[in-house]
Amino acid sequence: MNILNIAWKGIKADFRDIRTLVFMLAFPIVLMLILGTALSNTFTTSLPIDDIQVLYKDTTKGQYFSQFITEMEKSGIHFEKAGENMDAEKKVKQSKYHGYVEASEEGIKLFVNSRTSIEGSILQGMLSSYVDRYNISSEIIKAAPEKLESAFTREKQDDFMKETTLLPDKEPGAMDYYAIVITTMMVLYGAMSASGEIVSERVRKTGDRLIASPVRKREIFIGKVLGSLVSNSLCIALLLLCSKVFFNAYWGENIGLVFLVLLTEVVFAVSLGIGVTFLTKTNSGHALIIMLFVQLASFFGGAYYKIENPEGIFKFITELSPLTWMNTAMTKIIYTNDFSAAIPALSINIAGSLLFLLFAMISIQRRGAL
Repeated sequence: MNILNIAWKGIKADFRDIRTLVFMLAFPIVLMLILGTALSNTFTTSLPIDDIQVLYKDTTKGQYFSQFITEMEKSGIHFEKAGENMDAEKKVKQSKYHGYVEASEEGIKLFVNSRTSIEGSILQGMLSSYVDRYNISSEIIKAAPEKLESAFTREKQDDFMKETTLLPDKEPGAMDYYAIVITTMMVLYGAMSASGEIVSERVRKTGDRLIASPVRKREIFIGKVLGSLVSNSLCIALLLLCSKVFFNAYWGENIGLVFLVLLTEVVFAVSLGIGVTFLTKTNSGHALIIMLFVQLASFFGGAYYKIENPEGIFKFITELSPLTWMNTAMTKIIYTNDFSAAIPALSINIAGSLLFLLFAMISIQRRGAL
């Protein structure tokens, strides 16, 4: 009962602190909005292509090329007939057009600007396909003219090959990515509130009264830890819900496992805060140490920008950040259903928690005070 009373007191104190609530809820939501909007282009996997403008000159006697132009117009490639006195190649060099096509009985010539290589490649591919089709038609006409129509109108069979991709189609967008990394970062900030609760007892001298009361030290310690765990877990649950409702962030189909991994990080953060509080002798040193640790872990853990394929010493440094393991595990669970990815993150969080809690318990026994 004493444990629950101490925990309830800590929970009420946390939720009465408006500044803490604003920091734990409003700040990450605003940060998700800013980073997810400002850096959305860095998460785009497709390359938009504007309408392609092409000059052409057609001296063929048939209507095949005209039919080709009609079909290409449907795909956003616009053909404009070059005038008699127009220097079409110069227009392409000046980037006024993406390409120039000359169609004659001898064949097709294509001129493109090297500065519009993507559009030029598209044009080259489409014209190559057209030429191949034209050559096939010519050979069919020579050998069996009556089979020309059936050769290109028969029903296509598309089940000869089956494709299986090794990478999932769904990948995190900017808002999805920052919903994950900002949430894990804010969990780590929970160390500040956990340490602040212990320090507030010292400053107000209420910690000495607790130690002098008939309540066991073990009960006081467990109550403090439990209260911080509940407070931070509720804040993270609300943050996860807000990111889902306001930004439509994708958290996958295994939300239970995702939240379990987050809960272990909450335990680690609370243990870190309490452990650092007993490590420092002053009432302000804990805040500096925790803030420095969280900022470095966030920076190298990818909370502010996406770190892809680090190498050498930089890779070693990023792997020292607990957020690197957390974000990697969360992403794999959400987007690839890789449940085994949770094991490293769970192991690190639990091992770190036990280490800091053991240190704090030993310190309480030796000092006889909070």
